[in-house]
Amino acid sequence: QVELVESGGGLVQPGGSLRLSCVGWGDNFSHYVMAWYRQPPGKQRELVARITSGGSTSIEDPVKGRFTISRDNAKSTVYLQMNSLEPEDTGVYYCNFMNFVNGMNYWGEGTLVTVSS
Repeated sequence: QVELVESGGGLVQPGGSLRLSCVGWGDNFSHYVMAWYRQPPGKQRELVARITSGGSTSIEDPVKGRFTISRDNAKSTVYLQMNSLEPEDTGVYYCNFMNFVNGMNYWGEGTLVTVSS
């Protein structure tokens, strides 16, 4: 059974930093695309950043230059380094692991990030 477990969320002041982690259990995820999504209060879930199995990254415009995504295949872990946080970054952050070959798609339970003074 596959499970994704996120950690690292919390309350931070504007301008601060947080590092989210997501560990996968139950499969070899080295060939999966890994991503972070977020859902602001009252809004739909949106893509934040994505990293391929080869390490290529894409960062969405609202967080470009402030957020960085990375992965450690040996640890089945994806990270999201968030710097210069703004109140608009507040939301529940979800990790997603997707295998485009067989269509398997897994989600974490989410971790809450609150940016407030």
